[in-house]
Amino acid sequence: MNCKPIGFVKSPFKEGVDEGWGGVVSEVHLDTQYADGLLGIGAFSHIIVVYEMHKATWDIAADLVRRPQGRAEFPLLGIFAQRAKHRPNPVGITAVKLLGVEGNVLKVQGLDAIDGTPVIDIKPYYPAFDRVEAPRTPDWVDKVMAVYFSGE
Repeated sequence: MNCKPIGFVKSPFKEGVDEGWGGVVSEVHLDTQYADGLLGIGAFSHIIVVYEMHKATWDIAADLVRRPQGRAEFPLLGIFAQRAKHRPNPVGITAVKLLGVEGNVLKVQGLDAIDGTPVIDIKPYYPAFDRVEAPRTPDWVDKVMAVYFSGE
């Protein structure tokens, strides 16, 4: 596999946190060679940002099975049942609100990526592909997410 960053995130967050991402306004700065690829993206209210969680670590003994956010009240779970950053391939994906496009810069809200994060891809949000009606999730997910995107 050969992925190269197409750009980088500029965010007020320098380190990852487990809450408050909903109100965060950040920018995705694409390499200028990809600027023309943004033609038409401004017609969408939301986009999906695919990125490398470049500061995440992976220790199979500690991270393969763990409690979400390391919190004792949550069950032990395999990494593939979580959205944790500590994973074999640290790929993040977040649907965000698109606030504006100027040249090679996308201004977005709700991107849970820290300053300097390499961006792998940008996709428009298509409800037919990206939304699932009435999904089933365990109760602990609601508890984790109650504050994760707070601040919207």
